[in-house]
Amino acid sequence: MGDVDSLACHPASTTHSAVAEEIRPRNGVTDGLVRLSAGIEDATDLLADIAQALA
Repeated sequence: MGDVDSLACHPASTTHSAVAEEIRPRNGVTDGLVRLSAGIEDATDLLADIAQALA
């Protein structure tokens, strides 16, 4: 989201929190959506972090 660091965010409760709940899914923003913005970290490190977070 415009930075050199990787970031995961939950759009329904952050960037789209002001959008009505019934409208969000029409725009692809569901409660289970997590947005990942990849930074400049080593790809192997980033993939390992994601795998660890999901485990």
